[in-house]
Amino acid sequence: MSLTQVFSGRGKATELEPLGVIDIGSNSVRLVVYEGAVRAALPLFNEKVLAGLGKSIASTGHLGEESVERALEALRRFRAIARVLKVKNLRVLATAAVRDAVDGQGFIQRAQAVVGVPIEVLSGAKEAQLAAFGIRMGFMGADGLAGDLGGGSLEVIDIYKDRLNDAATLPLGGLRLIDQTGNKIERALPVVDEQIAQIKWLTNGRGRPFYAVGGTWRALAKLHMEQTNYPLRVMHGYAIPTREAIEFCQFVRRAKKVSALPGMDDVARARRDVVPFGALVLERLLEALAPSEVVFSVFGIREGLLFSLMPPHEQERDPLLSFCEDYARQKSRSLLHAQELCTWTDALFEEGGPKETDEDRRLRHAACLLSDIGWRAHPDYRGEQSLNVIAHAGLSGIDHSGRIFLALAVYYRHVGADEGKPDDFSARLKLVVSKRAQKRAKIIGAAIRAAHMLSIGMPGVIDETKLFYEGTKLVLSIPKAYSALDGERLRRRFAVLAELLAHEPEIRLST
Repeated sequence: MSLTQVFSGRGKATELEPLGVIDIGSNSVRLVVYEGAVRAALPLFNEKVLAGLGKSIASTGHLGEESVERALEALRRFRAIARVLKVKNLRVLATAAVRDAVDGQGFIQRAQAVVGVPIEVLSGAKEAQLAAFGIRMGFMGADGLAGDLGGGSLEVIDIYKDRLNDAATLPLGGLRLIDQTGNKIERALPVVDEQIAQIKWLTNGRGRPFYAVGGTWRALAKLHMEQTNYPLRVMHGYAIPTREAIEFCQFVRRAKKVSALPGMDDVARARRDVVPFGALVLERLLEALAPSEVVFSVFGIREGLLFSLMPPHEQERDPLLSFCEDYARQKSRSLLHAQELCTWTDALFEEGGPKETDEDRRLRHAACLLSDIGWRAHPDYRGEQSLNVIAHAGLSGIDHSGRIFLALAVYYRHVGADEGKPDDFSARLKLVVSKRAQKRAKIIGAAIRAAHMLSIGMPGVIDETKLFYEGTKLVLSIPKAYSALDGERLRRRFAVLAELLAHEPEIRLST
């Protein structure tokens, strides 16, 4: 069996070849190996080493020798890992620390000898561009300003309807600020404000989302989740209203003992000192921007590079639906049946049924595609296990409310709309989504539940039936060839669906 078969889980060979990206940053050196340059690529391997290459750039202009040796040792291991994983296309990027250091070129020569491939030292403009591509990789129709905070620099770029507009690079990385100010955060405040004031086009971000990229800002999001007892621990797509984000940043940077903050134990020790400075940069940036909200992204320059390598038709694919189709192909009994569910449930939202937006329809189709991924679990736990898997899956192109909707819809598909006493996790999830979303999740879950009772999860059945509204009735018309599949349990489930839609159920059998 080939490596691609081992990792894909698809049970058959694919045309994808593992692609590796090494990012030599000012704080960390990381290797991510993806299954291929596709829209919903899964990371096959992900490892980072906090080498701290940029921690003395501001004061000495040089990379620290200890940090250099640590980085080279990481690169030596990463090359070996890439060889084991049979990575034929290995890309290596270096950012602000190497770009700005007096001895940066010398490090590159040593690093290239260790890793065995050319290393591209990114300009600030190229780094900003790849960060923007990363946002496009992770979000549908991204429209706002993105900021990528590293150890050495901050890249800010304006993204509008998939176009990349103004961009700037500022020397505001967390390690650089610590070095420049002697780890005195009060000294960093005027430095940060002076640099941010140089970006005259920041007002373009007013009222639009700000996409926050980088490990320090993700650590900040983790602390916020802990403080608010947020039910999910998924970084991507986590959003905070602007004023709340500013106040939280102020709270973190003013804390007398940062290490004692709730959730800090889960942050890598080498990053903890940087968090208050990252909070300061985010706070002052948000004050200048006045965006609608802060949205955290786990997609950065590595994913941006992957995105740049895709052909245009692959870039334009929906990242959420691409992922759901791939996952259904791997985990469901039938991808074709899941696709039939998308079309079959379309009828519920035509004339006579509830209204749905384009985004509602997209999420409904995603729920249909994921509806059977738990079929191998014990029947008593399919709902709970599906809920957990979907809530924490590596989804992109979706916000947290959409993620929770998908999890609840598939949960209701297994446990029914009258779930009795919900488990603690599902109850907590429902607290952070609207009543409308909960009602839609129950409708979608009930529809899929009824469809599976008719089709037994196999393709070629429900696409032969007709589902439509007739006055106050919701009608399911079953052709003669499948009339024997009618029964008490189907009628009960169809009645639940009709009740949720405020219609009377009627099943018609062709003779």
